[in-house]
Amino acid sequence: MQTTTDIAQLEAQARRIRRHIIEMTGIAGSGHPGGSLSAADIVTALYFSVMKHRPQEPSWPDRDRFVLSKGHAAPVLYAALAESGYYPVEALGTLRQLGSILQGHPDMCKTPGVEICSGSLGQGLAAACGMALAGRMDRAPWRVYAMIGDGEAQEGEIWEASMFAAHYKLDNLTCVLDFNGLQIDGRLEDVMSIDCPSEKWRSFGWHVVKIDGHDFVQILAAFDEAKRTKNKPTMIVARTVKGKGVSFMENQVGFHGKAPSEEQMKQALEELATE
Repeated sequence: MQTTTDIAQLEAQARRIRRHIIEMTGIAGSGHPGGSLSAADIVTALYFSVMKHRPQEPSWPDRDRFVLSKGHAAPVLYAALAESGYYPVEALGTLRQLGSILQGHPDMCKTPGVEICSGSLGQGLAAACGMALAGRMDRAPWRVYAMIGDGEAQEGEIWEASMFAAHYKLDNLTCVLDFNGLQIDGRLEDVMSIDCPSEKWRSFGWHVVKIDGHDFVQILAAFDEAKRTKNKPTMIVARTVKGKGVSFMENQVGFHGKAPSEEQMKQALEELATE
């Protein structure tokens, strides 16, 4: 697939993906727009600039792998896959419908381009570690990318996987922490703080890069730095805004798992069309 480092093109692509997220969840009347919107710029960078992949050949052996561990943010992944050409964009309107290939959480058995079923929080990073170790053992050229949520980082399996990745020096693994500060029950610091995540992952033996998760210059530079890092996995701690791009959704915990109404959908789409 042809990729780009043109920032304006990536920003325009991210707006299209955000519009899809709003339309998908609005039509379905359910879903998780907040964390999908916060992840949109990073996912856009991965699929349209960073990763090697072939939409017409989803099982291409030398493809880079992406694991969306925070599987409730499936709309952002579905939108990126459709925009990449894995299936028609029109399919996005079937989100969460019976018989649709686009269910509430990613399903590798139904959706082209999905590497693993995810949504049971904490498990995706462990799966990504297994993929990365397998790739290293096979001397494969591909890399593994994963995304976890900050609320998800409260799960113990995240830290077991983090120890594993550092112990086996999985430098073909890059994980992004979508650090938007909100989870379904409220503010991260009120529910269970993961205070100083950068220092935590450094202490676990990871290379850590801190970025603004909505700045494409920083995003691309971080992924490039990860590729150049040897003998350590890389954690990109990305500061993001829940609901990014839609004024009434930004930093509003209520939109973690609440779809926009018809009126809200109209307003959101108007905002995203003029950004």
